Order: sequence, then C-alpha cells, then structure tokens
Amino acid sequence: MHTSKLCRSTALPFAAGKKAWWRGGEVQPATEFSALVSQNRKVGMWGHPPVASNNGRSSSQPQQRTFTKMPTHSVPRLLPIARASSEAHAQSNGSWSCNDVNDDTGGYMIPRKEIKDIVDAPPTPALSFSPNRDKILFLQRRSLPPLADLARPESKLAGLRIDPSFNTRSRMSFYTGISIHQLMEDGTLGPEQVVTGLPDDPKINYVSWSPDGSHLAFAVRGAEPEEGSTSGLGLWVVNIGNGEARMLFGPPDLLLNPIFDSFSWVDNSTLVACCIPPCRGTPPKKPLVPYGPNIQTNETKEVVQNRTYQDLLKDQHDEDLFDYYCTSQLFLIRLNGETESIGNLAVYTSIDPSPDGDFFLVSTTHRPYSYIVPSGRFPKTMQLWRRTGEVVREICSLPLAENIPITFNSVRQGRRSINWRSDKSACLYWVETQDGGDARVAVNPRDIVYTQPAECPEGEEPKILFKLKLRYGGVVWGDEGLALVYESWYKTRRTRTWMIAPGDPQVEGRKLFDRSSEDVYADPGSPMLRRTAFGTYVLACVKYSDGNKRLLLNGSGATPQGNIPFLDLLDIDTGAKERIWESARENYYETVVALMSDQADADLDLNQLRVLVSKESQTEPPQYFLRSWAEQTLSQITNFPHPYPQIADLRKEIIRYERNDGVQLTANLYTPPNYDPATDGPLPVLVWAYPREFKSKDNAGQMRGSPYSFAGIGSTSALLWLARRFAILDGPTMPIIGEGDEEANDRYVEQLVASAQAAVDEVVRRGVAHPKKIAVGGHSYGAFMTANLLAHAPHLFACGIARAGAYNRTLTPFGFQAEERTLWEAPTTYINMSPFMLANKIKRPILLIHGEEDNNPGTLTMQSERFYNALKGHGALTRLVLLPFESHGYQGRESVMHCLWEMDRWLQKYCIDGEAEKTSEETGGQDSKVATASGTVSSADQAGESENRRNLLRNDNYRHWRGTLSPL
Repeated sequence: MHTSKLCRSTALPFAAGKKAWWRGGEVQPATEFSALVSQNRKVGMWGHPPVASNNGRSSSQPQQRTFTKMPTHSVPRLLPIARASSEAHAQSNGSWSCNDVNDDTGGYMIPRKEIKDIVDAPPTPALSFSPNRDKILFLQRRSLPPLADLARPESKLAGLRIDPSFNTRSRMSFYTGISIHQLMEDGTLGPEQVVTGLPDDPKINYVSWSPDGSHLAFAVRGAEPEEGSTSGLGLWVVNIGNGEARMLFGPPDLLLNPIFDSFSWVDNSTLVACCIPPCRGTPPKKPLVPYGPNIQTNETKEVVQNRTYQDLLKDQHDEDLFDYYCTSQLFLIRLNGETESIGNLAVYTSIDPSPDGDFFLVSTTHRPYSYIVPSGRFPKTMQLWRRTGEVVREICSLPLAENIPITFNSVRQGRRSINWRSDKSACLYWVETQDGGDARVAVNPRDIVYTQPAECPEGEEPKILFKLKLRYGGVVWGDEGLALVYESWYKTRRTRTWMIAPGDPQVEGRKLFDRSSEDVYADPGSPMLRRTAFGTYVLACVKYSDGNKRLLLNGSGATPQGNIPFLDLLDIDTGAKERIWESARENYYETVVALMSDQADADLDLNQLRVLVSKESQTEPPQYFLRSWAEQTLSQITNFPHPYPQIADLRKEIIRYERNDGVQLTANLYTPPNYDPATDGPLPVLVWAYPREFKSKDNAGQMRGSPYSFAGIGSTSALLWLARRFAILDGPTMPIIGEGDEEANDRYVEQLVASAQAAVDEVVRRGVAHPKKIAVGGHSYGAFMTANLLAHAPHLFACGIARAGAYNRTLTPFGFQAEERTLWEAPTTYINMSPFMLANKIKRPILLIHGEEDNNPGTLTMQSERFYNALKGHGALTRLVLLPFESHGYQGRESVMHCLWEMDRWLQKYCIDGEAEKTSEETGGQDSKVATASGTVSSADQAGESENRRNLLRNDNYRHWRGTLSPL
C-alpha cells in the first residue's frame, strides 16, 4: 500500500512548489516532469501533500537529507561564549553603539534587534491532509536549532554524514508536536485535538498516514544517551479517532535504522521497517596500525571522471563503519505490537511495498565499495520479494559505477528507475539505456521503457512499453488506456511529453507537448493526480457526460506580466484546452496546492471538484482555502499571523530593464515600509543574485514569478535588511547565454558584468539606489558571481559578501555548475572564470563566509581559505569567517546570528559609511585602480569616474562606463 510520508529522510515536509536537484555542487531547476518520477514511491505529493507553511520563508538552498560536522572544536568552549554574547546584545536590545562596527572581540555575536526578531519569529506549522481529506495535521516546529545539535559527533562515510549516537543521518530536523483538526463540510476547521501520550519534548520524524487514514505512524528520537552509550529512534502510532499515541517499539530494545529508508505502511495494520540488527555489537575500532597502504589503481586505463564529491570512504576501517551503521534487519510490525523479522541482514537502501501490499521491491548495496564516488554509485541489487520475505526473482544486479560520464544526461548502465506502476496492483516498470549511459553517443532509441507484472511465468520476457529518442524523464500512470511519458535533453533544453496506451502496444504514442524547458511561457502545466484505492496516485481526469475524458492540468501561468496560475482541462483526443480557473491578475497570487475531491477511485465530476488553494499578497502571508466548483465558494481554512509584522508594509515590484546586448532582464525590487523615493531620496541597496545558464536570449528574458506573491524571508535572507532601511534587489537575472553550439561560459564574465551594469543603472535611474552605496552578494554560485563582479566591475559596487563559494575552478576540474567540459578541454574558460586568478585586482571590500564542514560538491571550505590568503597576500580589504560545524547552508542559531552580524557589520562599514572610500582617499588613491580591458585605470580616471557618480544623482539618463575582459 502507498501512503503519504511527509519526508523519508528529514523531518521537513515536501513543499507543494518547485523542487530542485543537485548536480556538481549547485542547484539546478527541475523540469516539470522530474518530480513525477517519484510518484510511485512512498511520498504522495499530489493527492494529499503536506503543505510546508514556513512563515513564508524561502531559501536558495534545497532541503538536503544530510548536513554535518563535528570533530575540530570543543563545544564547552564555544557555547558559553555564544551565550555571553547573546546575553550582552540582548541587554542592549540588539542595538549598536557608534563603535559596534568595530566590536570584534571574538565569540558569537548577535545582529541588531530588528533583524534578530524576524529570525527568531516562531515558525508556522506544517500541514498534512488525511487520505480521505477529512482531517488536517498541524505539525509544530521549532525555530533555529542550537549549535550544540550540530556539534554532535558524526561519521562521514560514502557521501553520508551519520550521527553514531542515534544511528541516523546527522542534523535531522524534527517536529515538536502534532495536533489534529477535523475539516468540516463547509471548509472550516473543527476543534483542535492535541496528540497525547508522547514523551516530554518529543523529536518527531517520518510522519506517515495509514492508507485508510485511521492511524499515523512516526519516529520519535529516544533520550540523549549517556557518554559512551547510544540511543535511537522508536516507532510510534497515533489513533486518529482519539488522538492517543503509543510506542510500537523503541529503545533500548528494537530501533529504527533510517540511514537509507525508515518504514512504510504495507496495509492498514502492518508496517515494514528497517531496524538496527538486535544482535549488533559495538562499532569497529580503528586499528592503531592500518591494514596496509591505501592503494587506488587504474592499470586498466579506464577513463574515470567525477565531480569533487566529499565525505567519501578513505580506508578499510571506513568500509567497516559503513557496513556497521547501514546494515539493517527488516521487520514486519503490526499495530497489535507483534513483530516478525524477514530476510537476511543487508545494507537495504529501499523497501517499497507493491500497491496491493503483497510484494516488496527491495534494493540493497554491497561491496566492493569505492573511495572516489558516494554510496549511490556502489554495486546495487534489486529483488522482488513476497511480503513474507521469500525472494521471487532478481530484477537487476548493477556493478560499481565509477565511470559514468560527466556529460549531462549520462546515466548508469543497466536497469534503472525501477518502480511499481501506480495504476496496477503489482506490476513493475523500468528503463534501460541504449547508449551505454554515455550522452555523447548518438543512438536511436536512447532509452527503452519496459514493464512486467510481479506474477509472471518463469522465463517470460518483459514487455516494451515505449522507446525514447531523448533521455527518459518519468512516467505518470492513468489506466490501461492512458499514461504520460516524459523525455528531455539538456544540451538543447528540449522536453517532450508523450501520451501512450499501456494496455495496447499497437497504439502508437502521440506527442502531447514539445517545447524548450526554458520557455516558461509555453509551459502547459503539470497533470494533477488523484488517489486510488491502493493509496497510489494516477492521472486525474474529468469525465464529461459525453464520455470523453479531459486531463486536469495545473500550471504556473508565466506571462510577460508575471505568473497567473491556472487549471486547464485538456481534451486528450483533440488537444483542445478549456480554462476552468486562474488566479487573480491583480493584488493577490493564488496557486492550486492539492486535489481534495478524489475520495472515490474513479474519474472526477467537474461539478463535484474541490481543490486546496493557497492565497497570498505582498503584505498577507499564504493562507489555505477550499475552493468548491459546485457551490462556487472559497472557504478559508487557515489564519496564520504575519511572521514579521514589523515590515509587513514592505513594497515589492518586479522591474524590467535591458542589457546592452538587447537581452531583457528582470529583478524583484523590495523597498522598506513607507518608503517614497521622491521624499526619502536614494537608499543603500543590497543586490543578491545567482546566475543561470540559457540557450536562448528570448527565453532568458522571460518574466518569472509574480509581483503579488508574499516575500518569503529565510533565516539568512538578504530581505532581512529591509528592516535596516535597505532597498533589496533580489534575484536580478544574470543570464549566461550560449546559443546554438556556443558554450555559455566562454563569455561568462562579459555577460555577467553587462547584467550587473544594467541592474545598477536601473535602480539608480529610478532614484532608489545611492550609486556609491550599492553592495553585491550571493551564496554558493552567487558567491562566485560576487567575487567576479568585484574583480571585473568594481566601479559598480561599494563592497561584496560571498558565502560558501568556489573561487578557483582548477579545483573543480571535471565540471561545475552547468559546465560539462573539463579543465583540459576548456582551460581558458576555467581560468578566466576564476576570481582567484585576479586576487591582485580585487580592491573593493569582500567578506567571505563559509561553513567549516561544507560538504557540497565543488564548494570545499578550502576554496574560501585559499582565496582569502590570495587576497590578503595582495593587500585586499577582506575578512574570512569560518563557521564551526556548519555545512553549505547554515543551521545553528549561534552561526546564523553571527553570520547576520558579520553581514550587517560589513554593510554598515563599507556600504553605508563608505569606510573603504575614506581609506582610499586618505592613502592618496593608492588602491583605487580597477581592472579593465587594458589592465588598469589611472587614479585620474578613477577620480573622473567618482565625479560622474556624483552626477548620477542629478542625471537619471547617465549610464556608467562599461568595461570588458581581455583573455588571460
């Protein structure tokens, strides 16, 4: 059976919005079909998704399954300092004296009160709807965790970070409480029922509804272990009828092992769980004398290229630890407390029950392990089991995959994407590549989709379902007469959707959509899914009286005026569309979150259609409403308070402007409450950006987002500085375009500078920005951008803030971000893009912040350390802040607050007060030379540039000097 699990590996729920995927250490936007691939897994995101209502906060970092660090700092030494610092700043209400910007006495600092209060605001609960849509869970969450949570010991093994005390992934978020509300027929909420019977201060993970919605299962972390001992996660259930919770098993007896998978509902009264073997002993100790030298060899002369993965296995002892923490015993757990072990001990990476609960699709990994790739590339075996543990047959056995080409769209050889069909009781499907997994090989077909029932005669071959010219991207099942198959190709940004009849191989597939993934104006929307009697999700079709079916499409509705989300009915025979709903075009932004009228396992009746809608505005946080078609009513379900009322009246505008090569650009311009440029004059501005690559100038210039959406402010968001009376230019498009056969990064610097120039010109022209008080910043690839802009366009910015960046591309020689070529194939591009190579040219103040335990591929902490040394070696005005225990995104409250203090200090000194300019004037302009096409600009030229900047305040039509980069 398939049920809704809020998250398989963290406590944070899946958001009902865009998803992201990691490649080479950066965030890449997911195509519309990428999220659909998992629709047959345990997380039901379309039928009754958990709704991540998080104070409207958004983040440029995706929620990852692991974070980490530990060993180099002593917690007892750190925490008292942080507490003393916090108390000192709290006593002064977070305000600074005139010397605060120079208050650099060490320890953790607290930012100004206006910033601190926003970050410390209580988070809004997450929501999850029952399978029958009659109950809503409110899942309580805490705010930022203390640094002590991050400072726990951990083991870094095969790309994983493991907390050995609890045998879980490190730094897991969790819920702190659960309450249940009845959803009444009129859309209102019934009285709150708080779940009782939980331990004090519970830490709750992996919340999952039973198929019939009568119970809720979740993990609860045990008590903190004594020194030298361990604890773990127990499995609990709640009776939804009375709200009483009880433990099915837990410490010290039987414990969950959620390193790869945790548990799943098999039927309404049975779960299958990965557990720590009861007979397991103590962890293997590292020998004083190693087993022998660590040897890696390539005497077979294989071509093996990989990105810069971190936390890999290093030796035999690491291999033993990996086996120790990751090995599980499977148990069937019944609600009456009975337990039954099935199968043998193994490193189980997933256990997926068939829709009818009679079979398990079981995935394991095994030796030989690798020291150059993470565990996802280790040898893998997938078997089909009966629920008793009897092996029916082996589905595939894949060898170690160290040599997957780094070219995008390259994949592992052999069967992949093996899943259960959601429209069948027990039928498998998978994909097999025809190009050896190498995207550089020209072949047709490139991928073939196969299907095979769980029960089939011995020796029966699987059936070919569909052949694809591009790379497979997923299947969304409907019934024997309808399924959608997706394919795409990164190099051309092509994405196609095919309509097939799974039950009739004689019916030729029909191309439904064919477009560029970059062309958001042409996005037809994604199909909505309805729940089946098995608890799986299939295509939601509306059936008309004439018997014809129409697909229900939910789209973001990108237009030149901004996103206007919609619901369309698509006639699958004619391709004709009928729009049955769209968001308000002014003042409010509405999105369809979930289908709420799919209790019956059948096609939908339009007159009975009900959907969950999120509604928000610039000043009103998202609230959830129930929209009914029959009554044409909109009933409000939630009434969350504004998360930061002190800046509730901020103003947001999506502005449009043009780059010097004609590319249209956009940005979100935020101004503080009650700001009027006519009377208040120009403001200091913080520009926060993240470049993206495109194949088309037209698509790069399309409008994305809505001017009426609520401003989500994360714990390290640039929008926090609205409370400090900054204007924020958030997400100005910095497109790096390579049309046709042109490689985008070959003109990276030129296009980056042109985009930044256009953005600065526009905010100055509008009278919002003081031209000498503009700062630039970014995180990850945005930090890389920041350093490049200070190197190549110092005339634009007073200072920069670069967090968790990579600055020397020779340290990521096998590709980075969207770059597929290696250092040896494109040496000039790698060097020209590396601000490290221009450390002697960076004269503007630059603040570098990095987590000491950054495990993101490509952004090793060493990148910031070496860049700082290079800058300091040339007398640059710079500062390096390394945050102990922090990874790529910052979590600990002490770390977050200190990061904000550092950023605020930097902006105060070098953007508002302009101390760098004062120092330059006092030294006679010795440091005022800036890099240009010819090398430098003289002091006299710089003085002229300063005079021109002053003229900007009087001349809106002025345009800055534009420089270009010469090849190194």
